[in-house]
Amino acid sequence: MKAGDAIAEVLKREGIRTITGYPVNHLLEYAAKADIRPIIVRQERIGLHMADAIARLTSGATPGVFAMQHGPGTENAFGGVAQAFGESAPILVLPMGYPRRIAHIPPNFNAVTNFAHVTKWAEPLTSAREIPNVFRRAFGRLRNGRGGPVLVEIPGDVFAEEIPDDFDYVPVPATRTGPDPQAVERVAKRLAEAKRPVIYAGQGVHYARGWEGLKKLAERLAAPVTTSLQGKSAFPEDHPLSLGSGGRAIPKMVHDFLASADVILGIGCSFTETNFGVAMPKGKTIIQATLDPNDLGKDVPIADALAGDAALTLAALNAALEDLLPQRRDPAPVAAEIAAVRREWMAQWMPRLTSNETPLSPYRVIWDLANTVDRARTIITHDAGSPRDQLSPFWVSPTPLSYIGWGKTTQLGYGLGLAMGAKLAEPEKLCVNVWGDAAIGFTGMDFETAVRERIPILSVLLNNFSMAIELKVMPVSTEKYRSTDISGDYAAMARAFGGYGERVDRPDEIVPAIKRGIAATERGQPALLEFLTSKEVTISTF
Repeated sequence: MKAGDAIAEVLKREGIRTITGYPVNHLLEYAAKADIRPIIVRQERIGLHMADAIARLTSGATPGVFAMQHGPGTENAFGGVAQAFGESAPILVLPMGYPRRIAHIPPNFNAVTNFAHVTKWAEPLTSAREIPNVFRRAFGRLRNGRGGPVLVEIPGDVFAEEIPDDFDYVPVPATRTGPDPQAVERVAKRLAEAKRPVIYAGQGVHYARGWEGLKKLAERLAAPVTTSLQGKSAFPEDHPLSLGSGGRAIPKMVHDFLASADVILGIGCSFTETNFGVAMPKGKTIIQATLDPNDLGKDVPIADALAGDAALTLAALNAALEDLLPQRRDPAPVAAEIAAVRREWMAQWMPRLTSNETPLSPYRVIWDLANTVDRARTIITHDAGSPRDQLSPFWVSPTPLSYIGWGKTTQLGYGLGLAMGAKLAEPEKLCVNVWGDAAIGFTGMDFETAVRERIPILSVLLNNFSMAIELKVMPVSTEKYRSTDISGDYAAMARAFGGYGERVDRPDEIVPAIKRGIAATERGQPALLEFLTSKEVTISTF
């Protein structure tokens, strides 16, 4: 057996069914021989983003895998790996390396050296004999502890080596760790005594699949729940205790209830300080429960802490609270307060959400989209900038993993690959990415990948012919040189690639166009709907 056959066999035993990549990397061919589908992208970042979505939608049980060529392919992939590192996404990155004799000679780009700071683990495969050991370490780190990309660099000359006859590989088990029982009792007592507790849930709840435990805890405490962008949909947002999700733009409910809380429980979150997340108000009693102890108190002062898997932590807290609060608290007063704030907030925004103006209000597009699709059967993601800030506060996610949120680092064009990866992981669902005309400039060519690889996503483009979010910070450049102007007929591009493309400029055509786009995806054809929108820069902040 050749080394490439052995690596493909390892991937197969670990449950990998697809591998995204760009040639030349010999592993793509070996994978195809082993009935692992290679998906060839137009640029490396998209392939990594697709692997990222696969990992998220399986809660890390099936890591996404990406393979690229040595040299320029590996150099081009750096941004996508850095994004996955920022989002703690467990993906396996398999660059082909230069032959071992020149692997460390400049200017040759050595992946292990250069990716060390944006991976959880990076290791070269120095011998075919070491394949079981190297990949056992790689999958062990992917399946255990906090998520993040793991890299194995495969020098080109290793592929030619033969594997010894005693080759064998046993898949790596996943483990979970629970919190300190004494700390659980202490935290449960704080929560039981809190007058206005609020729960802030992060993506650790998704990876632990702790959704039911979170709902049970919120209902026992009658505690309102908000989430980070990454944690959005971890709690049903149509639940009476839901405050919605906060990023750079937040619903008024999130602002008001965090401001009036006495105790805030962060579960499955790092509380990382970022311009694209909710800032915790000062002077609150904050309890942090997270998997990685290195995140405890990292950016926010905390009064108490629990380290462990989010699902196990929630189960332990719920068990402890059964003794402290034998009867669930009445949720009606809190639910009524939330509903009152929501009515006030929505009344302020309904003119934008239902606007009949042209160019179209992006909020009208998002509102009509939300009220046309079956959100329980839809997976949606935003892109960086205005689409993120316009979508996340108003999109109500009713089921777990129906929204792929992100934002600790915000590369333009991320959403397209996430939607494509989501469709591979959940082929029966409608998978949507919402992006702007700046984002499509970065990764739009990979809409052709969706067509060629038969990945029927619905791509919603908000085109205002401008870098609108930069208008306030580039007034002179815009006035003198039109530096923020951008343009294109992207619906025509989609049709040229063989997809469904439609440009919409009238409010009464938004819903019919969405229905036509959905119908195209149901026929197996990727669809791009281009909505001509205003330069709207107002977001929901308080």
